Amino acid sequence: MLLEIYTPDRKIFEGQVDSATFPGTKGSFQVLNNHAPLISTLEKGTVEYKVKNSIEEVTIAGGVVEVLNNKVVVLAESITEED
Repeated sequence: MLLEIYTPDRKIFEGQVDSATFPGTKGSFQVLNNHAPLISTLEKGTVEYKVKNSIEEVTIAGGVVEVLNNKVVVLAESITEED
């Protein structure tokens, strides 16, 4: 599935991933390929996504996520880079 992560001023990530885990308002949740459509608010926390055999992380300050037709778009308020 395609994952895109944006802040108001730039694109953070765009690429194919195997799975993604998000800090939802009511708890963490994971999205896999062919997931049902959804829109959710996100809390401050870590977005984890698996690319092949590697797990990448981005810490966000909240935002929203939309899942539709194997495309996941995250609109984050801001990020904290820990690279």
